[in-house]
Amino acid sequence: MSRLKLGEILIQQGLITQEQLDQVILAQKQRKGRIGELLVELEITKEIDIVIALAKQFSIPYISRESGLLKPQNSDLLNLIPREFAKKNFAIPLSLNGNTLTCALYDPLDLLLIDNLRKITGYDISLVLATKENIAQANEEWYSKEGQSSLSEAVQDSYDITPKEEILSGQKKDETELSIDKLIERAGEAPVVKLVDLIIRQAIDQRASDIHIESYKDKISLRYRVDGSLYEIPPPAKHLLLPIVSRIKILAKLDIAEKRLPQDGAISAKLEDRTVDLRISTVPTVWGEKVVMRILDKGAIDLDLSSLGFEPNQLEAIRKGIKSPFGLVFVTGPTGSGKSTTLYSCLKEIIDSTKNIMTAEDPVEYRLDGINQVHVKPEIGLTFASALRSFLRQDPDIVMVGEVRDVETAQICVRAALTGHLVLSTLHTNDAASAITRLLDIGIPTYLLTPSLSLIVAQRLARKLCPICKEAYEPSAEQMGKLQIKSDLVYRPKGCKKCNQTGYKGRLAISEVLVVTDTIRRMIGKDASYVEIKEAAIKNGMSPLLEIGVKKIEEGITSIDEVLSATLL
Repeated sequence: MSRLKLGEILIQQGLITQEQLDQVILAQKQRKGRIGELLVELEITKEIDIVIALAKQFSIPYISRESGLLKPQNSDLLNLIPREFAKKNFAIPLSLNGNTLTCALYDPLDLLLIDNLRKITGYDISLVLATKENIAQANEEWYSKEGQSSLSEAVQDSYDITPKEEILSGQKKDETELSIDKLIERAGEAPVVKLVDLIIRQAIDQRASDIHIESYKDKISLRYRVDGSLYEIPPPAKHLLLPIVSRIKILAKLDIAEKRLPQDGAISAKLEDRTVDLRISTVPTVWGEKVVMRILDKGAIDLDLSSLGFEPNQLEAIRKGIKSPFGLVFVTGPTGSGKSTTLYSCLKEIIDSTKNIMTAEDPVEYRLDGINQVHVKPEIGLTFASALRSFLRQDPDIVMVGEVRDVETAQICVRAALTGHLVLSTLHTNDAASAITRLLDIGIPTYLLTPSLSLIVAQRLARKLCPICKEAYEPSAEQMGKLQIKSDLVYRPKGCKKCNQTGYKGRLAISEVLVVTDTIRRMIGKDASYVEIKEAAIKNGMSPLLEIGVKKIEEGITSIDEVLSATLL
């Protein structure tokens, strides 16, 4: 006997009509989503009706909070699933029978969640269904009573986990002697799986860009990089270093037996409505392997030029430059100054089905629909230069090059701009004017650079003051230094729960935008110095980095210390 479809069950129960089902099926073709989700979204039926119908469709028991059954059999079960994981995925453990753990979920088709529950708990999973609202209420009630599954408590628990080898031998054993089989076994143990999951999840929740796991003689160091600064997090016990590193390597498909050489890999983590990519790098040190996980969360970054911190006149100049049919546009600054984010925001603004856009990147950090992105691999001969040469045979309108590192790449960029293409790229220079002298120094002739170069954006990143706790004060002459601040009162960081006591939340770009005018072109052709070009750009309306930084201070967006550290190198 074939199983009835969800829509058929709802029609049989008189909850929807055939016309309403047809309406939802039509809507499903136009946008993503399941039939049940769309029925609730379009307010045709209620969530509880969908869950009850799913229970009937898959012959799975349905329970409600009012029945008194939506509660754990005992409090120890709550230790099997971390609180944050249970809360975000609407899951709660109810009972354990032999090797089978019964959990309440709201979606029996979420096979990835069921598989994750199996890995985290170490048990086979049996399902009962309940509504999201009922599960959330039950989680709030029972996990609050137990106070379980925060990273800090999981870390504390890690100090109470004794390695099986010590129990069997009755003495401590050098962990570097553990066999590969034992490493794999320990990497798959529930406490290690939960700990790694919580480390990654908390880092994402705190908007961290990187996770650093380092080994020293008697301890592990765990740090998150948030808004450009590293912060210490309570670390796990030292004896869990090998299992944690092995667990990360297994997820990233790296060789767990190789501890002498650096390795690189990647992990894709599923979070509710989005996928977060993590780039993994391991390096051997004298006390064990150091692991750095770069978090690439497209959903956490607003790729919108107008939200990056540019002034209105700067935005106008940038938009004019990137909407030109040809020319060379550079974004410059030191490592970690947000150049890639600015380039991605530019590309997002000019994506058009009538244009062929191609990028060469190392690596591809964010995948954008409507753009052909290539990850260069110098070790096999796919360099920026070779990728660019291939691009020019692909009939491109717009080309983005991750970085100009050598004269060959620079020459191809210039020639592409001269032959009717818009080319965007980055350089490592201190300001906009020095990008011109850098290109001349690496060997680009003035007769090629003059007609091709159209715009240079130099930028730094400064942390934004937390809007909740920032406090006004009157700075002393010593604090202001040489800054010409017109406002009597400025703001400084204080610290609160919302910003993790740092006083800052988020970052903005402090930039200078140099438009290459006919005057600048003539100066380049006459071999003008860096100072002369910069002075001419300022006369033409360019505001230097420090001047823009002072404006952000006066507006109460950032602090004096941030501007000084970002602009005075």
